[in-house]
Amino acid sequence: MEYWERIRALREDKDITQKNLADHFHIAQNTYSQYENGKREIPISVLIKLCQYFEVSSDYILGLSDKKKR
Repeated sequence: MEYWERIRALREDKDITQKNLADHFHIAQNTYSQYENGKREIPISVLIKLCQYFEVSSDYILGLSDKKKR
């Protein structure tokens, strides 16, 4: 599973819209959408925020591990 598939699944599991998550991270909804579609690389700063928000490890998001917890 690619990282963009994982962040989409994490968001959908919590029933959060892209717009709500983008607003939380102070980025444009279109930018976040591009992260989820694999059209734009996720900056380290956003990756850290995603890990903190969803309480998962960066290894999980990046596909290096199937264990969600840090």
